[in-house]
Amino acid sequence: MDVTLLYFEDCPSWQQADAHLRALSIEIPALTVHRQIVDTDEAAKQHRFQGSPSIHLDGNDLFANNDVPVGLACRIYQTPSGPAGSPTLDQLRQALTT
Repeated sequence: MDVTLLYFEDCPSWQQADAHLRALSIEIPALTVHRQIVDTDEAAKQHRFQGSPSIHLDGNDLFANNDVPVGLACRIYQTPSGPAGSPTLDQLRQALTT
């Protein structure tokens, strides 16, 4: 199972998503995490990047939302605690195991 964390360096939330993915890679031995910097509009279009951080499984955004435009922006996730810059560990676990 290949997961790619797409982000840009100035995003304050990508490191939290990365920490969650590292924890899950211990729980799920078949999980391989790749990191991809997206720093141009062209790269954002190529990766269908809906903001940083984005998490793709086999090339598909786990939290895709048709109402969110593609582009270089910070992404907001709806979590049980309210809006956040990264999905929770439980949200990621559920998205990867369903």
